[in-house]
Amino acid sequence: MALRIVLAGFGVLEFLFPRQVIDYLMAVTTTGEPTYEFEPWVYTLARLEGLVLVFLALWWGKNRQEET
Repeated sequence: MALRIVLAGFGVLEFLFPRQVIDYLMAVTTTGEPTYEFEPWVYTLARLEGLVLVFLALWWGKNRQEET
């Protein structure tokens, strides 16, 4: 259950704020002065990934309820 909440929460954040999420994650994972620029399609794919994470969390929860 906790994993579903984390997936859904991160998915919503990534869907609503893709630029901020990607910029934050790149700042955390890289060192030095940022010298990168992303193409616009990267943020579109981030939104799609967020949407997929939310659907995955919802689908996973639905299937687990049917099993019990």
